[in-house]
Amino acid sequence: MSEKGSQLVRVDFYQLSRDPAEAALPLIARKVLSDGARLLVVSGNQDQRMRISRALWSLLPETFLANGHAGQGDEDRQPILLSDTPEPGNGAAFLAIADGQWREGERPFARTFYMFDDESVQQARQVWRELRAREGVEHFYWKQEGGRWVQAG
Repeated sequence: MSEKGSQLVRVDFYQLSRDPAEAALPLIARKVLSDGARLLVVSGNQDQRMRISRALWSLLPETFLANGHAGQGDEDRQPILLSDTPEPGNGAAFLAIADGQWREGERPFARTFYMFDDESVQQARQVWRELRAREGVEHFYWKQEGGRWVQAG
């Protein structure tokens, strides 16, 4: 999400108050894949990436979301790629930041899902302010309410 080019980009801020990222991500990933797109999931925490991978593989007994890890080969074949950097080896146009630590890639993503919890809420507020000052960036805030995600002010 750099200011390169005139592409409109969208950032969705997801405040994790009830469920961890590994519970929220499969729902987002399923929607991205059903729209025919690819997703890059970024977390600096290897244990979290493993938990996310397991959650994607076992979304429901009758369904799963295939995924792989950056650095293990065949990244370009993965519909969902898990990595510690925002470099889409799978050609993803969608980025999910799972660990609350904001980062951007060389090229802008069409949409970024930025997940943060109470520990990273201050950084999320700073990112919100910075993005508000950028041209060509839409941003939205989502919170958990009664087990559902609702858009908030």
